[in-house]
Amino acid sequence: MITVHHLEHSRSHRVLWLLEELELPYRLVTYQRDPKVLLAPPELRRVHPLGKSPVLEDDGRVLAESGAILEYLVERYDTQHRFAPPSAPVDGEERMRYRYWMHYAEGSAMPPLLMTLVFSRIRQAKMPFLARPVARSIVDKVMKGFVGPQLRGHLDWMEAELGKRPWFAGERFTAADIQMSYPVQAAAVRYAGLEQYPNLRGFLQRIGERPAFQRAVQKGGEPMLPSGRKPPGTA
Repeated sequence: MITVHHLEHSRSHRVLWLLEELELPYRLVTYQRDPKVLLAPPELRRVHPLGKSPVLEDDGRVLAESGAILEYLVERYDTQHRFAPPSAPVDGEERMRYRYWMHYAEGSAMPPLLMTLVFSRIRQAKMPFLARPVARSIVDKVMKGFVGPQLRGHLDWMEAELGKRPWFAGERFTAADIQMSYPVQAAAVRYAGLEQYPNLRGFLQRIGERPAFQRAVQKGGEPMLPSGRKPPGTA
């Protein structure tokens, strides 16, 4: 049986969600975060050397990285191509968009969101009184001059693409939408619910209405921390 090593409030929600969509049985092993630093517990290192989540075990294989796990599950178990376009032709338009968004989610969308978290932590960190205004000034300049514009550019791009079609890869829901869910959710809690982005808000509403998404939440909890911070220790 498939085993999912799942860390609360993390990207591994996407793996549970796809398994629920595929209606595959699986065993869920849940790990709690350290309440002070929010990092994954050391027990995860016994499963994978990096100590991150998600990790999937199937038929003697141990797989890490959420995107790689989703691709593996689709390629092995989605024989009817319900959640991915057919592999042929390899340069088909829907297939190309599917591949792009599967990699864009972590390769392009998440880095500025992670930088937002890191700089917000620096701004709130305890430090000597005289150092505080200097540190906050540096953080504010980086956020205003680089990170903020980068993030807005990505949100504008995603919003425009969802204005052309209802789902990221095309007219139907695919695993690319599962992969893209986490950066859009993370952006929503940091950008006041994405008020200026109706297409992204609509995307979040549609995925939240899917029964498989709801079952994944029931079994593994919400993907985001209640505070909306993206925690470290995930992949």
